[in-house]
Amino acid sequence: MVVFILENVRTSLRGELSRWLFEVKAGVFTGRVSALVREELWQLIEKQLGRGSAVLIHSAKNEQGFSARILGNPSRSLVDIEGILLVKT
Repeated sequence: MVVFILENVRTSLRGELSRWLFEVKAGVFTGRVSALVREELWQLIEKQLGRGSAVLIHSAKNEQGFSARILGNPSRSLVDIEGILLVKT
């Protein structure tokens, strides 16, 4: 399972992601894709992000069961405390 959360990005980028994932809310995409496709989509977001921000959350074999990455300057940030991700507002 994968979730991308995009803020302040071009609609063309959102349109590109909607080819692969379901947009459950404006800028929030989810679905099940391979790790290769997930990484390719993340690279696409990096290239087209502009002044926006992005968060990637995907399944992982760790204590929380997921991993997360951030690009840009999102409204919330993630803090890793001893291997546990917490949200900082």
